[in-house]
Amino acid sequence: MNLPNKLTFIRILLVPIFVFLMYMNFEGARVIATIVFAIASFTDFLDGYIARKNKLVTNFGKFADPLADKILVCSALICLTSIGDIPAWSVIVIISREFAVTGFRIIAASENITIAASKLGKIKTVSQLIAIIVLLTNITSLYKTGLYIFYFAVFFTILSGIDYFIKNIKVLDLENI
Repeated sequence: MNLPNKLTFIRILLVPIFVFLMYMNFEGARVIATIVFAIASFTDFLDGYIARKNKLVTNFGKFADPLADKILVCSALICLTSIGDIPAWSVIVIISREFAVTGFRIIAASENITIAASKLGKIKTVSQLIAIIVLLTNITSLYKTGLYIFYFAVFFTILSGIDYFIKNIKVLDLENI
């Protein structure tokens, strides 16, 4: 297993640790959970950078990296919803978009079509991660800022999803349904 794939695997392993810490009731647990989430988020950038730079892109990485990202982000969003920091409707929008895009990518892959992430998708991802980290800190003075960044991320989640489908609608072959 190459280094980028090991980093992806580590990200997946960090998710249950993060979730466990979010529900622990000792002083500093949420701070530690935030640090774990931030480290896991950084591995997403790092594994992609190393894989592209050193030509270590693998089929496992193509499958596991986006899956690990979704598991990490969805876990954090569900935790933040369960403690009342963000509204459930927004998490439903984000998770629904992720399921739809993943399904779309599966259809494209079955036709040997690779669809690269767009700039809008990257803005969505970065804004989600920043918002989650700010909200996880549980610093009262940062809560409104975190919420504004979060709603910015929700907007880009919707926008990037629409853009994704419009640019790649041919994959669905709507004339043959």
